[in-house]
Amino acid sequence: MDKKYVLAIDQSTQGTKAILFDRTGDLVCRTDLAHKQLINEKGWVSHDLNEIYANTIQAVKNLIEKAGIQKDEIACLGISNQRETSAAWSRESGKPLAPAIVWQCARAEDICERIKNNVMIDPGREAGIHGGAAEVIRMKTGMRLSPYFPAAKYAWLQENAEAVKTAKKSHDLCLGTIDTYLLYRLTGGAVYATDYSNASRTQLFNIHTLQWDEEICAWFGIDVSMLPEVKDSSCLYGETDFEGYFDEAVPICGVIGDSQGALFGQGCIEKGMVKATYGTGSSVMMNAGDKIIESDLGLVTSLAWGMNGKVTYVLEGNINYTGAVITWLKDDMGLITSPGETQELANEANKKDATYLVPAFSGLGAPYWNSNARAMIYGMSRTTGKKEIVKAALESIAYQITDIVEMMKAEDGITVKELCVDGGPTGNQYLMKFQSDILGSTVSLPRCEESSALGAGFMAGLCYGIYTQESIFTQVKRNRFIPSMAPEERIQKYLGWKNAVEKVLN
Repeated sequence: MDKKYVLAIDQSTQGTKAILFDRTGDLVCRTDLAHKQLINEKGWVSHDLNEIYANTIQAVKNLIEKAGIQKDEIACLGISNQRETSAAWSRESGKPLAPAIVWQCARAEDICERIKNNVMIDPGREAGIHGGAAEVIRMKTGMRLSPYFPAAKYAWLQENAEAVKTAKKSHDLCLGTIDTYLLYRLTGGAVYATDYSNASRTQLFNIHTLQWDEEICAWFGIDVSMLPEVKDSSCLYGETDFEGYFDEAVPICGVIGDSQGALFGQGCIEKGMVKATYGTGSSVMMNAGDKIIESDLGLVTSLAWGMNGKVTYVLEGNINYTGAVITWLKDDMGLITSPGETQELANEANKKDATYLVPAFSGLGAPYWNSNARAMIYGMSRTTGKKEIVKAALESIAYQITDIVEMMKAEDGITVKELCVDGGPTGNQYLMKFQSDILGSTVSLPRCEESSALGAGFMAGLCYGIYTQESIFTQVKRNRFIPSMAPEERIQKYLGWKNAVEKVLN
């Protein structure tokens, strides 16, 4: 049977998607299943790994049935994943040892503080590195010491989850991000691996040597032997029959973190190209080419992908709450019944209302990196109402994205003429137009809204031989929003946002 399709699994914060792409890279069919968000009274956020794996299998079954295709028409599989969410499972059985700690969760803050304050560094041991363990970590991994990343989350699991403690003692412990967990389960334990994009986000991977850093691992109490093999994003990982659902096993040929997958799926393959993914949180990412850009302004440097034995670097800023702000409006505040209502309400709001929402529900990410910050609605007047609050919530998303892009421009001296965007909130025209206005740049939407999955599909298809880079990036169809706000108004609004953030930080 002719192999017509590439299958992509996009395992995200809110749910799991199974998506089918044809030989031209067009989306043929999609199914998705949500999973529970486990949030306790302390604000800790967890996921049930068994639920995620079961949903992955079921989403693929639902896709095959919905698309009406034969299973043996699928050539290969690519996986994209929520990146920093951290898992621990048994090497022997593959069963989870604790709920996964979601990337938003800051429960490991004390571990970061402990390392920052208690790890002593010989000031003369390495030229150019000063300031203690936190600075060594930043120089080696490209990231500021933070509970946002898996290193501290792994350490927390080892110190607080009894089953994880026991497994570590008996050398039965696997630690990994969701891509690694899915690879392990889908291959029946035959593949224990990750790709460069995901490894570089753990805060345990040295982006200079391209290896797990034994010194940093030791600080977090992590045995390097319990970490996965790191491979190219486009290569043969193994194969799966989806728990016997397929008669013939499908090769897994691509793995990439969701934000890097979106960068690749958007066609941002040249240095200086920038994209923003609007999801539960957001990643703003610039292709930095084959050289590391060391940020002094609050951004992180990591790896975009590995292909053909070579790596590409990125400069990135991460935001905790963007699309999740809309969820907060609906589920917690009861101001809307569906996300689609926000566009109309924002358009109807008083345009002169100067209310700002700073959504620091679990701290502020880049470029502020303050995990103790708390959310605030600032600048309300007597006439501020529901519509104005909704407007402020949408605009907070655009302001946070602009913060990151402005930092990138200052860091690398680039001019961002166009911001490529993807993710569910990009369907909101009020948000996209305001984003273009407050950034002062064109905002460009891709031909396929599932950019993360498309990037994973492209990685798999390139390895398998279905796609070439030339064929998949020649016909990128885009819708564009052009800025029209007066420069004086843009400056005034952005200064108001920075003032509101300053109130939160202080």
